[in-house]
Amino acid sequence: MKHKTLLLMLAGIGVLAIMVFLIGPEKIESAIKQANPWYLALALVIQLVIYGLWTERWAITISSLDISIKRRQLLPMLLVGLAINNLTPSGRGGGEPVRAYILAKYSQSPTENAFATVIADRGLDTFPFIALAVITIIMAVLYIKLPQWMIITLIICLIFLIIIFLLALYMSLNREFGDRTIRWVLRIIKRISSKIHDRIEEKAINAVEGFQDSMKIMITDRRVLLYGIPLSFLIWGLEIFRVYVIFLALNINAPVEIIGVVFVISTLIGMIPLLPGGLGAVDGMMILLYSYAGIPPSVSAAATIVERLISFWMTTILGVAVLPYFGADAVEKLSKKL
Repeated sequence: MKHKTLLLMLAGIGVLAIMVFLIGPEKIESAIKQANPWYLALALVIQLVIYGLWTERWAITISSLDISIKRRQLLPMLLVGLAINNLTPSGRGGGEPVRAYILAKYSQSPTENAFATVIADRGLDTFPFIALAVITIIMAVLYIKLPQWMIITLIICLIFLIIIFLLALYMSLNREFGDRTIRWVLRIIKRISSKIHDRIEEKAINAVEGFQDSMKIMITDRRVLLYGIPLSFLIWGLEIFRVYVIFLALNINAPVEIIGVVFVISTLIGMIPLLPGGLGAVDGMMILLYSYAGIPPSVSAAATIVERLISFWMTTILGVAVLPYFGADAVEKLSKKL
């Protein structure tokens, strides 16, 4: 792990430590000690089910391109990608290229096809997120009474996300626009580095065309939309339900709409490429928003810590643990990301 990533992680942990100190470590510890272990176990089971559903959704996009790979191999690939996303300050996107690389290697399929399945999988996640973000803005106005500047920021982030999504979708489907975009990007890179030459440019354009062909096949495949989108909504629902169960474990019946609002806002914060996995920023925002909604700060902090232990740290540890299974070259790619 490079020093920069380590320092950023320490900074994020430091932010959380300051908040814990201000709230009172003994109060947070007391709230966690009183937690119902059965509800905590249920939250853990829900997270394991989410892993399975993520794997199944990715398998749908993979099968649409007739890529031959066993499902039992997909879960560790998925965990590696999630771990890298958590460890790199890249707006939750650092793990996708590595996930595609591992899939291409083990299925012996073209890299552009493998990458297309990963992008399509992330695209399916965007539909419920946009829907939840719209609901979040409405709920934030009606129930939480957030400051006007925060509401405006949320609206701007949502509009920006929709524009990026639509541009990426259009680039994936329109060959002319895709070619022009990649040539424009290569021209910028040429000004920075002299290593880009005509042969590399030709390979890049061919890769983009192969990627576009793969995306068209998946988008026209009914299974991807009919099963992938409902699965995505189910996954997001389970993630919110997991947080609800954690609050139940702490003897707090938190309103589901409040949990949904906080979860969506914290996810947006986590997309900002400043800290690995939004470490510190996400945790702090969750504690503040739960407290702002009327939940005691000690319980808000306790719930946030338990939630992040399950969704962030457990996922990261599992992903790093299975990484050596994919060989030294995969480990080398991870080291370049960090």
